[in-house]
Amino acid sequence: MFRHESIAARFDPLELLDSQIRKQARKGRGKPSHLATSGANAWERDLMRLFVRNQLRVSLALPFLALLFAIANYAWTPAAYLGMWLTGILLCQLVQLVICRLYETSAGAQSRLSDWLGMLAASEFFMAACWSVPLFFFWQEGNGLQHVFMISVLMTVVAVRILIAANFMPVVLAGTGLITLSIVLRCIMQADALYAIMGAIAVIVEIFFIQLSRRLQSTARDMLIFKSQREKLIHELQAERDRAERARRRAEQASRAKSRFLATMSHELRTPLNAIMGFSEIISSEMLGPLPVPQYRDYASDIHKSGSYLLSLINDILDLSRIEAGKRELREEMVDVRGEARAALHMVEARAREKGLQVEWEFPARLPHLLADSRAVRQIWLNLLSNAVKFTPDGGHIVLRARRTGAGGLEIQVADNGEGIPQTELKTILKSFTRGAAAMTRAVEGAGLGLPIVNGLARLHDARLTIGNRETGGLRVTISFPPRRVLESSRAEILAAQTITSASQRALVALTA
Repeated sequence: MFRHESIAARFDPLELLDSQIRKQARKGRGKPSHLATSGANAWERDLMRLFVRNQLRVSLALPFLALLFAIANYAWTPAAYLGMWLTGILLCQLVQLVICRLYETSAGAQSRLSDWLGMLAASEFFMAACWSVPLFFFWQEGNGLQHVFMISVLMTVVAVRILIAANFMPVVLAGTGLITLSIVLRCIMQADALYAIMGAIAVIVEIFFIQLSRRLQSTARDMLIFKSQREKLIHELQAERDRAERARRRAEQASRAKSRFLATMSHELRTPLNAIMGFSEIISSEMLGPLPVPQYRDYASDIHKSGSYLLSLINDILDLSRIEAGKRELREEMVDVRGEARAALHMVEARAREKGLQVEWEFPARLPHLLADSRAVRQIWLNLLSNAVKFTPDGGHIVLRARRTGAGGLEIQVADNGEGIPQTELKTILKSFTRGAAAMTRAVEGAGLGLPIVNGLARLHDARLTIGNRETGGLRVTISFPPRRVLESSRAEILAAQTITSASQRALVALTA
């Protein structure tokens, strides 16, 4: 099964969410109207819900204050008047609470917001009218103590109502504006400097609390808008995560299906291929007697070569599949890099001789061994040499190198004097089934799996593959193994000892010696 990286793991939802909220905050700073360009009705309803909840929570505050006010005024005002006034206050408070309860519990919250806002503003106006009544009906001329007490209590009511109804300016103005206006009119009617000062103080307090209310409303609105955007973004991220999870599951199913297909087809294809290659070789070598038509021998030889190529292609596909699926396991042991290069060269030597290629060796006299998989190292050499033989022109030369790096590692290299690879193709040449323009133009056999397999085997060894064109023409492919895989003489001697029998023991000694 191929290794598949989940799409959902490619982004962090919390990081994306915070960046979006900060972006919206920067856009909306100093521009409150801009924040409400989308979903204005939603955040206004949220503000209404906040107002309703605040009103219900402090439903006893104003009645209690009214009761205290009535008790304090009992010394100056008849009880009948105070009883009627207190009843009016309680009735207005009850009407407002009923409206709030209906909004919160009934389906009315789904109707037009302006209707509810109008009802609340009207109830607030009548409440303010009731609170203003004592200024004109309970007012006793010459009783300065009562006057100061009344104005102080009414300014307290203004502050309380502004803090409770701060989310909606129409409600604030409908209530506190009437009370403040009544205080100013009463002070003007007294025609006294002290009362003028108290009236001015009432106006200043009203302006201050209205400005505070506007700021509180702006803050609450921004918070609600950000909350709505956050919830919307979280919903979108969850939907994207679900889609990514579904895509991941589909990809894993497709990967498993492809793995099963490759495993099945490798068996189904290899069985007839073995028969084809065996019988074609018998026919071409005339092991059972001479053929009546000599041309049949050439046909049988072509069949054998085609079968060999097809079997090699199947093996390459399976190798690449195992590497990408993480199923290719390394059998780490002490590897002679020079010996594996000779073995690989022996397998392509006939083809190189046909083209008249000259193979040069640049190996130091004392080349350390590698802690690696010998079959993988030989396959790396073989694939690189096969490519070099394919793309080197007749009479050209190929150079095999192995040397220590400055960092203590070891690199192997195959260079040729062919056409090289255009710069535009270097970025895509390591993709599976990708063939360069030269291969397509010259109809060079191959499926574009050699370099991807080399790259996969190199990564299994924590090595790095580098591809570049030579200054003098041709291609240079280098595999750089890390220093920890280079076996110095002491570690090589320990690994070569007959007492080290298992692969795990060899790996442990190689890492610790």
